[in-house]
Amino acid sequence: MADEVPAGPDKSTLRLALVVGGLVLAVLLGFGLGRLNANGAATGSPSLAAEHTDPPGVAPHNHSSATATDQGAATEPGGLAVSAAGFTLAPLATEFEAGRPGQLRFQVRDAQRRPVTRFAIVHDKPLHLIVVRRDLTGYQHLHPSMAADGTWSVALTLAQPGLWRAYADFTVVADNGAQTAVTLGTDLVAPGDYQPSPLPGPATSTTVDGFSVGYQGTPQAGATVPLTFRVDGAGGAAPLERYLGAYGHLVALREGDLGYLHVHPETELVDGQIKFWLTTPGPGRYRLYLDFQVNAEVRTAEFTLTVP
Repeated sequence: MADEVPAGPDKSTLRLALVVGGLVLAVLLGFGLGRLNANGAATGSPSLAAEHTDPPGVAPHNHSSATATDQGAATEPGGLAVSAAGFTLAPLATEFEAGRPGQLRFQVRDAQRRPVTRFAIVHDKPLHLIVVRRDLTGYQHLHPSMAADGTWSVALTLAQPGLWRAYADFTVVADNGAQTAVTLGTDLVAPGDYQPSPLPGPATSTTVDGFSVGYQGTPQAGATVPLTFRVDGAGGAAPLERYLGAYGHLVALREGDLGYLHVHPETELVDGQIKFWLTTPGPGRYRLYLDFQVNAEVRTAEFTLTVP
């Protein structure tokens, strides 16, 4: 009697195996494709603008340590956290007596908690410090000095009681020369009876020390649009002077969380006006602070802006 040949699997079993195998293959292929973008780069959580490095001579831009879109426009402002991009703002003390001169001292520390001591010079300074009360009054733009051990210090007076926000805007230089722009924020307190001031209504013009300051432009949520500021004195256009390497500096703070945008201008005046490119991350009310210099004196014009 001839040996019997073992019977193979029936057709239904083969069909089931093929279906299951096809599903597994589709899942694996889908996962692999989903991990790559059109250029073959891995995708994941959104990148941080704080991780973006800016070589010298970059075009006007925001400094915001913010989450960025694929097009590079900031979707969230900076200064909302004390730590970002591997760096931490570490103040040595945070309480001040209202109306009394004091000194703010702090360090910028890396992921190993070591003080950072290498910073790029941006607009003539290695670090810009912005201080404002949480009702968006009392704005100050300061420039601390750094000791050899990485401790920064600056004279500071918190004029009124309340909670204040301090923003350190700087660019770290790594050992390999790479630069990382970061903005970190921390709270300061001046104990006492806190009476917040209401935010002034929206306006496109104001006066400061006899100068009329106005701007043109309509910011839109999530879009980068130009704002042009004109400064006039008694005899017409004011003779603007360069301050910290530019004809003007603009800081925008969002009401509520005090999200921070530091917006740099075009390098030259445009028809006698200071031109900025501003990206507002979302709807809300913002307070704008324009620093400008005339006759060697720096003044600040303030505006309230509503973005629908």
